[in-house]
Amino acid sequence: MTSGAHHSARPTQAVVLAGGQGSRLRPYTDDRPKPMVEIPGTGVPIIGHQLAWLAAEGVTDAVVSCGHLAEVLQEWLESADLPLKVSTVVETEPLGRGGGLKYAAAHLPHADEPWYATNGDIWTRFSLRDMAAFHAERDATATLALARPRIPWGAVETDAFGHITDFIEAPPSPYLINAGVYVFSASFTELLPDRGDHERTTFPRLARERRLAGYPLPQGAYWRAIDTAKDLTEAAKELASPAH
Repeated sequence: MTSGAHHSARPTQAVVLAGGQGSRLRPYTDDRPKPMVEIPGTGVPIIGHQLAWLAAEGVTDAVVSCGHLAEVLQEWLESADLPLKVSTVVETEPLGRGGGLKYAAAHLPHADEPWYATNGDIWTRFSLRDMAAFHAERDATATLALARPRIPWGAVETDAFGHITDFIEAPPSPYLINAGVYVFSASFTELLPDRGDHERTTFPRLARERRLAGYPLPQGAYWRAIDTAKDLTEAAKELASPAH
């Protein structure tokens, strides 16, 4: 493998989308953006865990896209001892998810190299290097990490006659979902809309052209979206367990 090809498989830059309102996490988000909410017991906000993970996976430069209460996030980033170089961008007007991603990507240091992106409310651990290799092997323009979350309710199994045969507590979903972590080739940036939602435009187009790949999170990889206060409590519990 040439050093160029090797380099192309390993992004060293990332965008973190941290502009959400986090309305379902109130009152935690009354005075801070969602990624600034601390995982109980760690003393570190969600974005701090994310940046540490990105750095451990070889990322040297991150652009954090801020929105709601941007100054709180910017102040923390300035004062924190971070393991990588971080800059911030703030949308002066709402650009939508795709427009926001494009705007942030324009501030990455290497426009001709691939990049990672992650939603600012995702708490996960898996090998981004393996995901980047998967992306390169498929020559994809964009690759989405795919998670199989647990259904938050107990499930009931029945036989053909209608008798209940089993109860299953919080079973895994039969469907894979977008896990909010991405690998993008350099050429992806120009395919994003200036404003609007890339998940309704760019992604479907790439899927039709077979240029969109899906990387299932490895068995046992930790993944949780922090949407509600219950998610925070669960994450704290999971972190405290010996497996993590």
